[in-house]
Amino acid sequence: MPELSRRSLLGAGVAGAGVLASGCASGPATSPTFVIVHGANGNGASYAPLVAALAAAGYRALAVDLPGHGPGAHFPLSYQAPQDLSALASAPAPLARIGLDDNVEHVVRVVRRVAEHGPVVLVGHSMGGATITRVGSEIPDLIARLVYFTAFCCVRLRSVLECFTVPEATGTLAAAIPSLGDPERTGVTRTNWRSADPDFLAAAKLALAEDYDDAAFRTALNGMEPDETWEVTVGDARGEPATWGRIPRSYIRCSRDRMLPLALQDRMIAEADAATPGNAFDVHTLDAPHLGPQDPQPLVEILTSLVR
Repeated sequence: MPELSRRSLLGAGVAGAGVLASGCASGPATSPTFVIVHGANGNGASYAPLVAALAAAGYRALAVDLPGHGPGAHFPLSYQAPQDLSALASAPAPLARIGLDDNVEHVVRVVRRVAEHGPVVLVGHSMGGATITRVGSEIPDLIARLVYFTAFCCVRLRSVLECFTVPEATGTLAAAIPSLGDPERTGVTRTNWRSADPDFLAAAKLALAEDYDDAAFRTALNGMEPDETWEVTVGDARGEPATWGRIPRSYIRCSRDRMLPLALQDRMIAEADAATPGNAFDVHTLDAPHLGPQDPQPLVEILTSLVR
């Protein structure tokens, strides 16, 4: 799902990684690094406010650009102004070649590199949860903690798409945001975030960020990318109890999330805990919509409390 708003970037970019900042560049090797994985239509720059706030609190933080996102994102000419929505609906999508395995492989490489400097706290937002679960199954010994920020955590449910088929997802407004084209044909879900249609803007704001002021919400829309690969939505995102299941993990619920309803968040927490009864989630709650709080400070307070 779409991510936190883009603001001015802080720190240096790391090739193939995303946005990096550090509040303790010369700190001890035991100082943790937060590695943040975005979800659908996002990128590392979406988390610049969060990265900046973590750095200001004295922590290293890195927001990853998943393959085909960030500098590698594709913006069809028909997406520019003036738009050609008919052409946009069928425009080729390079992102269609990228799957969940590619995302996992990329984040594994990033975590291996970052782990050379100390403990890694791997944070997944929304559909980023599918990636961090699989990364946890691949390299459990390199991750100090997994953090699901109103994110998908598949254990019994196979995929992100399957999560939307259960009764707990009935209240989702995901389908209220219009998309273009057929994802089974194009290989991507495509959304015209540049639309000025008032009905579209109202539906998107209600689903993602109903309490944001209009200026902040438009800033968020301008940081989003039109395409997200369909394969990540339908790919097997389940964690392995023997590997992923032994990593300490936290879930940050967003109580006013209209994309991932609270009931669905709670079901995923319960199913994960049942699969690993000796290693349950510790659960925290923010009074916030799907994009998280407009001011990232409440989120920072939770994240930093996990590593003190």
